Amino acid sequence: MRLLRRNRRRPRSVHKMGRYHAVFLDKDGTLIEDVPYNVDPHKIRLMPGVALGLRALQDAGYRLIVVSNQSGVARGYFAETSLRAVFQRLQQLLAATGVTLSDFYYCPHHPEGTVERYALGCHCRKPQPALILRAARDHDVDLSRSWFVGDILDDAEAGHRAGCRTILVDVGSETEWLDGSQRRPDYIAHNFAEAARAILAHHFSSSNGG
Repeated sequence: MRLLRRNRRRPRSVHKMGRYHAVFLDKDGTLIEDVPYNVDPHKIRLMPGVALGLRALQDAGYRLIVVSNQSGVARGYFAETSLRAVFQRLQQLLAATGVTLSDFYYCPHHPEGTVERYALGCHCRKPQPALILRAARDHDVDLSRSWFVGDILDDAEAGHRAGCRTILVDVGSETEWLDGSQRRPDYIAHNFAEAARAILAHHFSSSNGG
């Protein structure tokens, strides 16, 4: 399996219902402490409750897929190749707790970037849903049975536009609170552990016909 992917194509719709369910995960501020534009593996720290929450979701059969905006590439703060070490460190930290991420998708673009090849509007930067749609195709995911968990409303919008349920982990990252029908998360959690419990409660209720 090739890990660490960015979108190179215009989005296509998902034409069939996938076999699997997934939790799509924002990275900075959701899985790991938000150190702006950090690509130093030694500075990567898991957020509280992430390891146990991901393990519980994995045990319930969810595929765990990271979807992240990485505008630091477009802004010239770090090379795109630097992201591989970040993902490898994240995998290493989670592997110690028995968790395996299925994949890592990222958008390196930003319309105000300083690196010409990345300085553009695109379909893969959240709140656009292209990376989620691509991940669903790559991993045979049924989006209607899947979730997006993130720490800002752009994550909620991207998830809803892709057809997922969404959870906002409100740790103070969202500062604008711009309203919109697709920007309203299905659930607001105070930490990742609470988000995982909400997903599992819905999962087991649905499985039991509730």
